[in-house]
Amino acid sequence: MDVHGRDLRYFAAIAEELNFTRAAERLFVSQPALSKQMRMLEKQVGAPLFHRDRRAVRLTAVGEALLPHARGMLTAWEAAEAAMEEARAAERNTLVIGMSTSPGRGLLPALRTRLVSRHPDARPVLRQVNWADPSAGLADGASDVAFVWLPLPDGDHYRYVVVAREPRLVALPHGHPLAARATADREGAVDFADLLDEPFLALPPEAGPMRDYWLALDARGGRAPRIGGVVASAEETHEAVANGQGVALLAAGNAPLIVRDEVIAVLVRGVSPSHLAVAARRGDERPLVLAYMAAAEKVGAGSASPAPDRATSRAFS
Repeated sequence: MDVHGRDLRYFAAIAEELNFTRAAERLFVSQPALSKQMRMLEKQVGAPLFHRDRRAVRLTAVGEALLPHARGMLTAWEAAEAAMEEARAAERNTLVIGMSTSPGRGLLPALRTRLVSRHPDARPVLRQVNWADPSAGLADGASDVAFVWLPLPDGDHYRYVVVAREPRLVALPHGHPLAARATADREGAVDFADLLDEPFLALPPEAGPMRDYWLALDARGGRAPRIGGVVASAEETHEAVANGQGVALLAAGNAPLIVRDEVIAVLVRGVSPSHLAVAARRGDERPLVLAYMAAAEKVGAGSASPAPDRATSRAFS
């Protein structure tokens, strides 16, 4: 027996009204259509559900038996509809923000404030992604928007807004000869040429162009880098630098994630600045995605960061 919820709803309304005309008005259907549906339901059930005469409508014994179960099924379906709507609303209002490390720089609260001002029900959810995925979850759809470092592999698949432009530093173990050279330098910096023979910490090979960027392949004049180790998190980078496995380039704004204990960082001349961006998949026009990208544009408009002066470089030493 395949009974439709509509038929149970019609049956319950007639049972409560005990009048086909009033039930039809309550259900916003015509009385003939309602009577037809009840005849079809009775045929499926195999027994009359109502006693009908010119004066009254009464439930039969079969109708009395069906009524509490029909009400229970209708109540359960109403609860299911409410649960589904709640889930749909949560899905509409949830924005998954991917990142490989915390972006810091006050970006998360600034963007959240702008997002919620336009969409008060928005629920931003942060998602940590391994450094092996330079798209921070955008590529496989795990993130709706993401903080990423440029250049992005498959860049044509994404749109992005730069939210931080910063010089690159090099993380060194305390006592490294180049630290003393930086201290003696007028700008508190070292030349990238002085780093060419150093072992470098590299991102996982899956990071593609991002691995090449943080090894500064474009500034090596064709010389292959020495790889001292592979790192997939800020904590791994700190430990590897502190243990003398290699040095690592990093954005100035990320220095606080690496520099502590036995690790210092100094400004590097001869390499391009870093660019942190908020990205989304091209063609994703969902309201929360568009609102977050618009917020990033507002924040990114004032994101240009000058090269740190000597005092700033010393702060990372």
